[in-house]
Amino acid sequence: MSKRSNWSIPYLIFLIFFVVLPLILVLVYAFQDNAGRFTLGNITKFFTDKDALSTFAVSLEVALETTLLCILLGYPAAWILANKKYNRSAVTIVLFIMPMWVNALMRTLATAQLFTMFDITLGKGTLLFGMVYDYLPFMIYPIYNVLSRMDPSYAEAAEDLGATPATVFRKVTVPLSMPGVASGVLMVFMPTVSTFAISEFLTNNKIKLFGTIIQENINSSMWNYGAALALVMLIIIGITSLFSKDNEEVEGGLI
Repeated sequence: MSKRSNWSIPYLIFLIFFVVLPLILVLVYAFQDNAGRFTLGNITKFFTDKDALSTFAVSLEVALETTLLCILLGYPAAWILANKKYNRSAVTIVLFIMPMWVNALMRTLATAQLFTMFDITLGKGTLLFGMVYDYLPFMIYPIYNVLSRMDPSYAEAAEDLGATPATVFRKVTVPLSMPGVASGVLMVFMPTVSTFAISEFLTNNKIKLFGTIIQENINSSMWNYGAALALVMLIIIGITSLFSKDNEEVEGGLI
């Protein structure tokens, strides 16, 4: 253990058994039938399964709407937290962190109980509320981290050149904070497109998301088709991640 690199061995073992191996199993099961023979039927079944395609479209819609709402609510909150003109006390920051101290499932159950208590009909509105409530901190903090480290001399230079505060915000602050927004989008979009527990509790299964379809297939011992659906979801998320990374590189080059 004299070499510093040897300390990474436990992490490497962890990654192999709990990240790489499960992904390999998903890939193997996705291209096998019940008899263990190679097949593309599981993948083609997804593209011909109207229920699965409809559920996937609903999942994308809910994920996009949740992400947009988190941006609209999270960016002003992050800007206020990072702006030295406003009170940026530790108490204010802790208030945004506190919901994350409670297990996400417990927060969802509590939210569902509140809706029931006030006789609010469970549906898409309650689902979006729960999604935003659970994932809003994941949008606020990446943006806050970027804004808090931003060099104030850029805004000062723009003001010296005659830019109004609104112009400074639009042409300086927002472009420089895009890497934080991109990180927040990934941290919100990826889990919301694949979640299932929140939709189950906040809609009473009236709205099924893609994660619910995967769960139902796995619980019904349809491992192969469930793995194929999971593989499709992983591919979509991977493409989204690559697209976001390319955007960050372009924005970084422009800045």
